[in-house]
Amino acid sequence: MRTVSLLALTGAAVAAVLPAHAAEQAVRERASFNADWRFLKGEPAEGAASPSLDDKAWRKLNLPHDFGIEGPFRQEYDGETGKLPWWGVAWYRKHFTSPASDAGKRVYLDIDGAMSHATVWLNGKQVGGWPYGYASFRVDLTPHLKPGAENVVAIRVDNPQESSRWYPGGGVYRNVWLVKTSPLHVAHNGTYVTTPIIKKESATVNVQVTLDNNGGDTAAQVSTAIYALDAAGRQTGPVLAQSEVSPLTKVKAGRQSLLAQSLEVTQPKLWSLRDPQRYVAVTTVTGEGKVVDEVETPFGIRTAVFEAARGFVLNGEHVPIQGVCLHHDLGALGTALNVRALERQFEILRDMGVNAIRTTHNPPAPEMLELADRMGFLIVEEAFDAWRVSKVPKDYGTLYDEWHEKDLRSMVKRDRNHPSVIMWSIGNEIMEQGEPEGWRVAAHLADIVRSEDRTRPTTGGFNHIISGYNGFQTAVDVVGFNYKPLEYAKFHRSSPHIPVYGSETASTVSSRGEYFFPVSDDKKEGAVNFQVSSYDLTAPPWAWSPDVEFRGLDASPYAAGEFVWTGFDYLGEPTPYNSDSTNALNFTDPAARERAAKELAAMKKVQMPSRSSYFGIVDLAGFRKDRFYLYQARWRPELPMAHLLPHWNWPERVGQVTPVHLYTSGDEAELFVNGQSQGRKKRGPNDYRLRWDDVKYQPGTVRAVVYKQGKPWAEDTVQTTGAPARLSLTADRKALAADGKDLSFVTVAVTDRQGRMVPRSSNKVRFSVTGPAELVATDNGDATSHVSFQSLERAVYNGLALAIVRTRPGQGGAITVTATSEGLGSAKVSLSSKP
Repeated sequence: MRTVSLLALTGAAVAAVLPAHAAEQAVRERASFNADWRFLKGEPAEGAASPSLDDKAWRKLNLPHDFGIEGPFRQEYDGETGKLPWWGVAWYRKHFTSPASDAGKRVYLDIDGAMSHATVWLNGKQVGGWPYGYASFRVDLTPHLKPGAENVVAIRVDNPQESSRWYPGGGVYRNVWLVKTSPLHVAHNGTYVTTPIIKKESATVNVQVTLDNNGGDTAAQVSTAIYALDAAGRQTGPVLAQSEVSPLTKVKAGRQSLLAQSLEVTQPKLWSLRDPQRYVAVTTVTGEGKVVDEVETPFGIRTAVFEAARGFVLNGEHVPIQGVCLHHDLGALGTALNVRALERQFEILRDMGVNAIRTTHNPPAPEMLELADRMGFLIVEEAFDAWRVSKVPKDYGTLYDEWHEKDLRSMVKRDRNHPSVIMWSIGNEIMEQGEPEGWRVAAHLADIVRSEDRTRPTTGGFNHIISGYNGFQTAVDVVGFNYKPLEYAKFHRSSPHIPVYGSETASTVSSRGEYFFPVSDDKKEGAVNFQVSSYDLTAPPWAWSPDVEFRGLDASPYAAGEFVWTGFDYLGEPTPYNSDSTNALNFTDPAARERAAKELAAMKKVQMPSRSSYFGIVDLAGFRKDRFYLYQARWRPELPMAHLLPHWNWPERVGQVTPVHLYTSGDEAELFVNGQSQGRKKRGPNDYRLRWDDVKYQPGTVRAVVYKQGKPWAEDTVQTTGAPARLSLTADRKALAADGKDLSFVTVAVTDRQGRMVPRSSNKVRFSVTGPAELVATDNGDATSHVSFQSLERAVYNGLALAIVRTRPGQGGAITVTATSEGLGSAKVSLSSKP
């Protein structure tokens, strides 16, 4: 039996200013470089990289920025990529004064992500760039920097059309940092922490440090101290371990040197999902007798293994993976990184019972991994959606030959210190799966990963059954199957020594609050008028309902778990209403692929409005669909919960059969309609929902009383509501930081006079904000809406809409959000911000 060990636990290697215990004078600076940029979409008439260019007429903005999300939506744009204008050339310029004290330092620009084909200039001189839009990279400004004078940095991005299968966004959409160091310093992502021996009494912590010397020949020494971090990531308490100072090492000019140290932490607290305890390794570099650099590397101490016989084991405890896949957009905010928006996603997913996330199909923002470390989530980090063979004409296949090794090494080096990261995925549904020599490509990529980090296994998301038997299964350490719930048993019989899991599962499609009749178990049914029924039985031809995936996993106790497609709806890929034929790639059988391609090509003749997916368990606005509660019932069996569907506002269905389904963590329930029992049902071994399929609609109240092991457990009720009468506003958070980044997500509901949300309402609502904040986006979760995300007016969709409010930097005070609708009056919610 193969056992794959993950002994190194980590956190992002973050360069920081010297803490008070080391020195009073900072020897390394890392500052946000996001403020006060000038932006222009398209190519200017004259060279935009020139420092003499007059850019005063360019738009002023702060990064991160996604120009595509600003729209407008256009019907003629491809629905697969969100019907938004994300492609083309754009320029960003920033004027800044470099202090005279920068002379003699190394000055770098760290860009966490620019979409895509980014090129960077300083004072008219090209200093670097990176084509892969999901990669983080560094450029050296030093050779062309003018200390004591004004400087101009310019970034050009060029997003090709037909380069993505989903909405990728456009622009410098992640954070940018200005880093200053001494000539002798720790290299970019140059610390690597592993914990090869972990016992109850102590843990061995090994720290590898790569030094860069951009000055003259010198001699260097390194020492490391370890401290605990609190829940917010702040250093706390005394030093827990201190290394000896390393022997004096000569580092030649223009060269690197690798130094290693070993420390011991006594009575270590292990990083876990319940208690994500972290530590920080503070590494100090001295040269010529003085401190020249210091970096902080957060990490965790934990053991993690994938076992072929029982799945994933964390700190000796079997942990079923309850995961979802996530694309990188943040709904109405687009791809522009916002930590609070990410944190809200994590909070919603945690409430559902999620403990793991697969970053599909690309490296995520560094802040996402920091949140996972801090909040206790497992991460499978994915590198690519394509290798050499493209899925769309200008995707990663055009970059593969020149860039795959650089991109893969960059990803692993950046993120190998995160305790949350448990596997590296080398690719998703790549086209080489069926090629005779395709497994050699997989083996090559896996070897690159192992050369940078041997403490975590490699994996991939394979959608062709043949990938489990044609050599691909030997190229990676853990095999992931996409949409093959019946394949786990066959694979385990053929390769009982290789761990297996569901790398992508379900792909059930639904629209929040939509229900279509008659209800069918045929997964092809349930799509009507560009929406999909929320009975959660509809799926594309290659996919399954959640119930089928659950049965496959329950029959395969050796499978490590699943990553559901997807946690949240995302921009683009509006299956089953795509306007392209790329989804035909999901079929293994060539004849089926050809039929699907013809069907989808014919659909291109229809003007389909859909701009976002239907796959999400949570809709694009962050509102829970019914499916949320089906997964919550499975993943949080200790939580007393019950959720009935559909709603009970069906005046046109009086006397007609209207099936009622119940999602619950209980094992038995009785259903009542207006007090009359519809029968008591007990969950069978392969039942994941309770169903009353013969209920005839009559207005009133539907109530479920749930039992577990014969005792009362939970209840749920749905009622026929009155007509829309008023608005109700609620905010996810009322106390905000006045930093210009913090957000409050404000939900408006249309209710009747008794305060019950009216499920089929579509009233238009107008939002306004007073005080030190601004309204930055609105949404309602409707995949067919082409209303601008920046609009102040939004119709509710099946009773709900969302307003996203952002604080103003440095301006504290009272904030009032108001929603107004004709005939329904207005509602207000009060917030506050503090600098």
